[in-house]
Amino acid sequence: MPIFVIIGLALFSLLGGWVFFRKKKKAPLSSEEALFKGIRYLITNEPDRAIEEFIRSVKLNSDTVETYITLADLYRSKGEIDRAIRIRQNVILRPNLDKDTKLMALLDLGLDYRKGGFLDRALSIFNEVLQEDPKNVKALKEMERIYEDLKDWDKAYEIRKKIERLEKGDHKNILAHYLVEMAKQEEEKGDKKNAISLLNKAISTDPTCADAYLHLGDIYMSMGKQKEAISSWKKVLYNSPGFIFLAYKRVENSLHKIKDTQLVEDFLLECIKRRKDFFICTAYAKFLYAKGDVKNALVQINRAIEMAPSFWEARRFKGKMLLEQGMKDEALKELSDIVENISTPYLRFQCRICGFESEQLQWQCPQCRRWDTIYIKKPSIDKE
Repeated sequence: MPIFVIIGLALFSLLGGWVFFRKKKKAPLSSEEALFKGIRYLITNEPDRAIEEFIRSVKLNSDTVETYITLADLYRSKGEIDRAIRIRQNVILRPNLDKDTKLMALLDLGLDYRKGGFLDRALSIFNEVLQEDPKNVKALKEMERIYEDLKDWDKAYEIRKKIERLEKGDHKNILAHYLVEMAKQEEEKGDKKNAISLLNKAISTDPTCADAYLHLGDIYMSMGKQKEAISSWKKVLYNSPGFIFLAYKRVENSLHKIKDTQLVEDFLLECIKRRKDFFICTAYAKFLYAKGDVKNALVQINRAIEMAPSFWEARRFKGKMLLEQGMKDEALKELSDIVENISTPYLRFQCRICGFESEQLQWQCPQCRRWDTIYIKKPSIDKE
């Protein structure tokens, strides 16, 4: 439902009884008539005409704070941030404004500043709200969002800890992701020791945080600690099995670095035992082929293709194997199948909250900004 309609319905509900009472008292209705015309235009999704009526209403009666607030909301929704800010500031400066209305106006002013890109001012306003009302969760969440945008994960973490104390629910996954992001920044600065400490804290906070295990393994592999790296990646299988395919890819990319091939094979076999899918079959095929076991590599890659015909990466690898084995006709068939499927993304992700789709996995949905809501979406033509 458009924001204009929501505002209109809310105003209609809020002011309906008051105007009815004024009608019974036979008070002048010119201001109220303009107000309700504006509300009707909101409900019919005609914001420009609604603005005209609201302006007419406040000219006739400047005492109605709600009308000014609605005007500011409309201007913000239309992207006219400067106008929204000026109206909101004037409302806040009114004498004898009750505390709740002033806090609401301050909070909305902070939202105006945030939408306008004035993040420092927005933070200042939200802090002002919290000085008056330390338990205002909405102000805390708006500050948290700004710190996320600024990638100031330390402060986002502190804010979420405050929210955790005020709002019931499970906050551990968000806290864990903030710790992982802090760890990534520490690694970029060259402090792998502190990064590892933060990642272990993330895992302790939320044992299902796949990104923490994956990145911890990445750091260990960069340090030459291959056993620790594979051990970390393997934990994704037990704690977040839906994301184990990300660990397969890391093992594939690290095959040339890992001296203990038995360590890799044990990992792949454990994954196949617990969760057989086209990703693991492809990864195991690549491992077997690198080991010289062409026959079993073809068995595994054929299983992957049977499970997911549009998984052209498996077809490409099969074509490579066949060409290297001198089987040109068979390889040509696989390559022609790749051409047919190349326009079909074999891997898509979707947010289960807002439906946002992407070809890349993101731990936080960029549309609804929820954490851990994006999952792999299998192509409909593929087998489960």
